[in-house]
Amino acid sequence: MDDTPALRRLRELGVEHTEVRHGPVGSVAEAAAVRGIEVRDLVKTIVVRRGAGDYVFVLVPGDREFSWPKLRTLLGVSRLSMPDAAEAKQVTGYERGTITPFGATHPWPVFADSSIVGRSISMGGGAHGVGVKLQADDAIAALDATVADLTAPSSHAG
Repeated sequence: MDDTPALRRLRELGVEHTEVRHGPVGSVAEAAAVRGIEVRDLVKTIVVRRGAGDYVFVLVPGDREFSWPKLRTLLGVSRLSMPDAAEAKQVTGYERGTITPFGATHPWPVFADSSIVGRSISMGGGAHGVGVKLQADDAIAALDATVADLTAPSSHAG
Protein backbone atom coordinates (compact mmCIF):
# COMPACT_ATOMS: atom_id res chain seq x y z
CA MET A 1 0.00 0.00 0.00
CA ASP A 2 1.74 3.12 -1.24
CA ASP A 3 -0.72 5.79 -0.19
CA THR A 4 -2.81 6.14 2.94
CA PRO A 5 -5.78 8.38 3.80
CA ALA A 6 -3.42 10.23 6.19
CA LEU A 7 -0.88 11.03 3.47
CA ARG A 8 -3.62 12.13 1.06
CA ARG A 9 -5.17 14.38 3.73
CA LEU A 10 -1.83 15.99 4.60
CA ARG A 11 -1.35 16.84 0.91
CA GLU A 12 -4.93 18.17 0.60
CA LEU A 13 -4.35 20.42 3.61
CA GLY A 14 -1.01 21.58 2.21
CA VAL A 15 0.84 20.54 5.37
CA GLU A 16 4.57 20.34 4.72
CA HIS A 17 5.76 16.87 5.72
CA THR A 18 8.24 14.12 4.91
CA GLU A 19 7.20 10.50 4.60
CA VAL A 20 9.24 7.97 6.56
CA ARG A 21 8.88 4.25 5.86
CA HIS A 22 10.33 1.41 7.92
CA GLY A 23 9.78 -2.20 8.91
CA PRO A 24 7.86 -3.47 11.92
CA VAL A 25 8.74 -1.96 15.30
CA GLY A 26 7.97 -3.28 18.76
CA SER A 27 8.06 -0.12 20.86
CA VAL A 28 7.99 3.65 20.81
CA ALA A 29 11.76 3.66 21.40
CA GLU A 30 12.31 1.35 18.43
CA ALA A 31 10.02 3.45 16.22
CA ALA A 32 11.91 6.63 17.18
CA ALA A 33 15.25 4.92 16.48
CA VAL A 34 14.29 3.76 12.98
CA ARG A 35 12.94 7.23 12.21
CA GLY A 36 16.17 8.83 13.46
CA ILE A 37 14.52 10.96 16.12
CA GLU A 38 14.33 11.19 19.90
CA VAL A 39 11.48 9.39 21.67
CA ARG A 40 10.07 12.73 22.83
CA ASP A 41 9.62 13.80 19.19
CA LEU A 42 7.58 10.73 18.27
CA VAL A 43 3.96 11.73 18.83
CA LYS A 44 1.40 9.02 19.52
CA THR A 45 -2.27 9.51 18.65
CA ILE A 46 -4.61 8.06 21.25
CA VAL A 47 -8.33 7.78 20.61
CA VAL A 48 -10.47 8.24 23.72
CA ARG A 49 -14.21 7.65 24.11
CA ARG A 50 -15.95 10.64 25.67
CA GLY A 51 -19.44 9.16 25.40
CA ALA A 52 -21.61 7.00 23.14
CA GLY A 53 -20.49 7.74 19.57
CA ASP A 54 -18.29 10.60 20.81
CA TYR A 55 -14.50 10.40 20.65
CA VAL A 56 -11.45 12.64 20.78
CA PHE A 57 -7.88 12.28 19.56
CA VAL A 58 -5.08 13.04 22.01
CA LEU A 59 -1.56 13.76 20.70
CA VAL A 60 1.05 12.65 23.22
CA PRO A 61 4.87 12.75 22.95
CA GLY A 62 6.54 9.33 23.13
CA ASP A 63 8.32 10.01 26.40
CA ARG A 64 5.13 10.94 28.28
CA GLU A 65 1.75 9.39 28.96
CA PHE A 66 -1.52 11.19 28.90
CA SER A 67 -3.17 12.02 32.19
CA TRP A 68 -6.76 10.82 32.51
CA PRO A 69 -7.52 13.37 35.29
CA LYS A 70 -6.16 16.29 33.22
CA LEU A 71 -8.15 15.21 30.16
CA ARG A 72 -11.37 14.70 32.18
CA THR A 73 -10.97 18.18 33.69
CA LEU A 74 -10.32 19.76 30.27
CA LEU A 75 -13.34 18.04 28.72
CA GLY A 76 -15.55 18.65 31.76
CA VAL A 77 -16.53 14.99 32.07
CA SER A 78 -16.31 12.50 34.90
CA ARG A 79 -15.74 9.41 32.75
CA LEU A 80 -13.57 8.64 29.76
CA SER A 81 -12.52 5.29 28.38
CA MET A 82 -10.27 3.73 25.80
CA PRO A 83 -12.08 1.89 23.01
CA ASP A 84 -10.88 -1.63 22.18
CA ALA A 85 -8.97 -2.22 18.94
CA ALA A 86 -12.08 -3.09 16.89
CA GLU A 87 -14.01 -0.02 18.08
CA ALA A 88 -10.97 2.24 17.52
CA LYS A 89 -10.71 0.99 13.92
CA GLN A 90 -14.44 1.46 13.40
CA VAL A 91 -14.40 5.10 14.56
CA THR A 92 -11.09 6.16 12.97
CA GLY A 93 -10.64 3.89 9.96
CA TYR A 94 -7.19 2.94 11.27
CA GLU A 95 -5.79 -0.11 13.04
CA ARG A 96 -4.31 0.45 16.48
CA GLY A 97 -0.68 1.46 16.04
CA THR A 98 -1.48 3.40 12.85
CA ILE A 99 -4.10 5.84 14.19
CA THR A 100 -3.72 9.49 13.24
CA PRO A 101 -6.24 12.35 13.09
CA PHE A 102 -5.15 13.01 9.50
CA GLY A 103 -7.49 11.20 7.12
CA ALA A 104 -9.50 9.53 9.87
CA THR A 105 -13.01 8.49 8.84
CA HIS A 106 -14.46 11.09 11.23
CA PRO A 107 -12.89 14.46 12.19
CA TRP A 108 -13.04 13.96 15.96
CA PRO A 109 -11.77 16.89 18.06
CA VAL A 110 -8.00 16.89 18.57
CA PHE A 111 -6.18 17.74 21.80
CA ALA A 112 -2.40 18.16 21.71
CA ASP A 113 -0.11 18.13 24.71
CA SER A 114 1.52 21.55 25.14
CA SER A 115 5.00 19.98 25.29
CA ILE A 116 5.02 19.39 21.51
CA VAL A 117 4.47 23.04 20.56
CA GLY A 118 7.32 24.52 18.51
CA ARG A 119 8.93 21.13 17.86
CA SER A 120 9.67 19.04 14.82
CA ILE A 121 7.78 15.78 15.35
CA SER A 122 7.01 12.45 13.73
CA MET A 123 3.50 10.95 13.71
CA GLY A 124 1.89 7.84 12.32
CA GLY A 125 1.14 7.93 8.62
CA GLY A 126 -1.95 5.74 8.69
CA ALA A 127 -0.33 2.35 8.02
CA HIS A 128 2.18 0.10 9.77
CA GLY A 129 5.72 1.22 8.97
CA VAL A 130 4.60 4.61 7.63
CA GLY A 131 5.34 7.82 9.50
CA VAL A 132 5.41 11.51 8.71
CA LYS A 133 7.83 14.15 9.96
CA LEU A 134 6.35 17.62 10.27
CA GLN A 135 6.24 20.69 12.46
CA ALA A 136 3.97 20.25 15.47
CA ASP A 137 2.62 23.77 15.01
CA ASP A 138 1.58 22.94 11.42
CA ALA A 139 -0.19 19.79 12.60
CA ILE A 140 -1.93 21.67 15.43
CA ALA A 141 -3.11 24.39 13.02
CA ALA A 142 -4.26 21.93 10.33
CA LEU A 143 -6.20 19.85 12.87
CA ASP A 144 -7.56 22.90 14.73
CA ALA A 145 -6.26 21.16 17.84
CA THR A 146 -6.74 22.41 21.37
CA VAL A 147 -3.35 22.70 23.10
CA ALA A 148 -3.23 21.93 26.82
CA ASP A 149 -1.14 20.30 29.53
CA LEU A 150 -2.43 16.74 29.15
CA THR A 151 0.46 14.51 30.14
CA ALA A 152 2.66 13.26 32.92
CA PRO A 153 6.16 11.78 32.71
CA SER A 154 6.02 8.19 31.55
CA SER A 155 6.27 5.63 34.32
CA HIS A 156 8.00 3.23 31.95
CA ALA A 157 10.40 5.27 29.85
CA GLY A 158 11.52 3.32 26.80
